[in-house]
Parts: sequence; C-alpha cells; structure tokens
Amino acid sequence: MKNILKKFKLPIGVAIVFVALFIFAPDAAARSSKVAYEYFLEMVFILPPVFILMGLMEVWLPKDKIKKWLGNDSGLRGGILSLVLGTLPTGPLYVAFPLSASLLHKGASITNVVIFLGAWAALKIPQLMIEVKFMGLNFAIMRFVLTIFALILMGSFMKAVLTRHPDKKWLESNKGLSDQ
Repeated sequence: MKNILKKFKLPIGVAIVFVALFIFAPDAAARSSKVAYEYFLEMVFILPPVFILMGLMEVWLPKDKIKKWLGNDSGLRGGILSLVLGTLPTGPLYVAFPLSASLLHKGASITNVVIFLGAWAALKIPQLMIEVKFMGLNFAIMRFVLTIFALILMGSFMKAVLTRHPDKKWLESNKGLSDQ
C-alpha cells in the first residue's frame, strides 16, 4: 500500500486539490475542470500520432545513424541538424519530449537533444515570421541569433551537469549517462 501511495502521489495530490476546490470554490473548480478536460482532449488527439511516429523512428532510424549524426562525435554538424530539426515542427513542446527520449536512447548527445528541445520551443519558423511582422526584422534576427547561442550554452551546461554523476539514473530505461 505504501508503494502505491508513493508511486501515485502526484495524481492523488491533484485529486485532493480538486476535491477541496469543489468544496471551497465551486466556480473555480468548474473552470479548472473545463481546462483539464480540454487539455485531456488535446492530448488524446496529439499523443497517438506521436507514439506512432516514435515507433516508425525506431524502425526507420538505426541507432548507428543517430549516433553518427547526433551523437557525441557529431560536432557542429550534429548541432546544426538538431537546430534545424527543432525549428521545423509547429506542434506543442510536450510532443518533443518522447521524441527526445527516443533520440537519447538511440545515442544522441545530451547537448544535441537540449538544442533540439530549445529550438522546438523558441525557434519555430512560423513564429519567426510573425515576430518579424510585429517586432521588426532587426529584433527578430537578433533574438534568433542570441537564442541559438543560448541553446548551445544550455546544451553544453546540461551535458556537463548530467555527465558529472554517471552513476545516477537520469533516464528510466538506462543506468546513467556514462555512455553519452
């Protein structure tokens, strides 16, 4: 019983908050329930294609190719590829997390995965076009370039932090990041 409570402490905590909200603030509970329901529907429609894409990625992209193109020895080419792959999609960021985990498991470097995630979050091409319209070309280019530098720094920092303790279990399905 203790293990079950420990394993599901977040959902149990959320349920307790919802019950308290329904008791003490029914209007806020109704709004909160509506938002949660809409988010759930969004997840139901977005995540299945993501898992299909991950399955196809497992089959179509061999581990040795991922290591070659995005691994520790990929250098500048891996960083540029991560940046380009991250700027192309227009979906929500949470779609990128399972894809990133798959890339890590296949041998992509931590640096390149962080660059990919950051580019997905901050460097989308449609976003850049809208930014140019409202903020101006100079601002958009400056933000884009500074974001690229920031992503490279973040990727390097994350690699330094996560590989400092290779005995720690950072990912659920591997014993550490010593091979990264």
